[in-house]
Amino acid sequence: MDARNRIIFAMDVGHFGDAQHFVRLLKDRVGMFKVGKQLFTHAGPKVVDMIQQKGQRTFLDLKFHDIPNTVAKASEEATKLNVRMFNVHAMGGLEMMKAAVKAARKTAKELGVQKPAVLAVTVLTSLDRQALKELGIQSGVDKQVARLAQLAEKGGLDGVVASPQEIHLIRKTCGKDFVIVTPGVRPTGSAKDDQKRVMTPREAIEAGADYLVIGRPIQNAKDPVEALEGIVEEIGTG
Repeated sequence: MDARNRIIFAMDVGHFGDAQHFVRLLKDRVGMFKVGKQLFTHAGPKVVDMIQQKGQRTFLDLKFHDIPNTVAKASEEATKLNVRMFNVHAMGGLEMMKAAVKAARKTAKELGVQKPAVLAVTVLTSLDRQALKELGIQSGVDKQVARLAQLAEKGGLDGVVASPQEIHLIRKTCGKDFVIVTPGVRPTGSAKDDQKRVMTPREAIEAGADYLVIGRPIQNAKDPVEALEGIVEEIGTG
């Protein structure tokens, strides 16, 4: 993939009109548009339709986490939206993840469409060791990420969403074909915001990330296209 196709723009906005603006502005400049909880709660499936009408791909970032049957039904609906990828929380357990993959595969076959990549969220990039301890998880972040990545692989998922700092470990644990989507990416000189475990785009690509999720450094820039081009250039050097 070239540098642009590795970028997933995190379209974390609260209005459908803002989403349309960024799709018009950045279409053909990024590999995918991420639709998360805020935008999907506001606009629903029509925002996914809008992205596809522009010939672009969608990462549906709703992090399903529920009993297996409920997640299976949600995965079926995500597949019907013809998104390129969606995710679930690995902490939902092995049976929940298996149910998600089975539902996506079955629905895609029935519809004659490509099965979306099903990814597992390991440990959110806003969490650190202290936060895990507060949740009753005594192992460090690295061990927890590795454990959940292995569980996701066992469940038949296509890959994981994980911080750039755990990429090497996941590659060692799950191999080169396991997809790694990496949030917590901040261009050189950018603020970390609420992210705890971050890297620059170049560092994340050199570490082995397949896709980089980048939102605020582009969205909040005075010139989003210029900011994006700077990130593309930084990725290229990696």
